[in-house]
Amino acid sequence: MKENGMNTLKMNFTVPADVAATLRAVVKPRNRSGFVTDAIVRRLQEVEQEHLRQILIEGYLSRREEDRKINAEWESISHEEGWG
Repeated sequence: MKENGMNTLKMNFTVPADVAATLRAVVKPRNRSGFVTDAIVRRLQEVEQEHLRQILIEGYLSRREEDRKINAEWESISHEEGWG
């Protein structure tokens, strides 16, 4: 990677030939970096959202038994008090 300005880096990477051809056909040369950057940012956001979703699922699953016990305790209290 080569620094190319204050907030940008020049990167070299390989893409399939058909992807490169489509990019060249669809996006003007001066807009390609911005186009690729937008695509990368969107995909990174998707990956981060999926990661956070997995963390939440793991958290919910790890607390599942504790939540059942608390719920059962509250249900027994509400029945004793005549709420249920």
